[in-house]
Amino acid sequence: MRVVIDTNVIISALFFGGLPSELLELALNRKIKAVASAEIITEYENTDNELARKAKRHTTNKALVDILEPFEIIITKSKFDICRDPDDNKFIACAIDGKCKHIVSGDNDLLDIKSFNNVEIVTVREFLNEYRRDYTK
Repeated sequence: MRVVIDTNVIISALFFGGLPSELLELALNRKIKAVASAEIITEYENTDNELARKAKRHTTNKALVDILEPFEIIITKSKFDICRDPDDNKFIACAIDGKCKHIVSGDNDLLDIKSFNNVEIVTVREFLNEYRRDYTK
């Protein structure tokens, strides 16, 4: 199953654990294929650096680099203007061009769209519930 993981989910996994960490474990163990673009990776890095600075945590981005190792990095060609927050359109483009089934997010600007061009936009909990139902029988 191919998925795009929103920045808020990656950062939640790095800083807080919980369900976002479970999702990333699926990617690290190659049970799902996480897909990202260079633009998304840059956002992950910038957000991680900013939050680490605010938390006064020294970081080398090693944790982020380790998490991203199994990701498939694609070049997106599509352009969309459907999100309330234009910065979120890159997740839609990545999911479409990467032939993903889901975008996993905690961002209401994306979640309110629900689906677009056969890509479902779901929370971490919704994704994990579907994964458990369909792949852990």
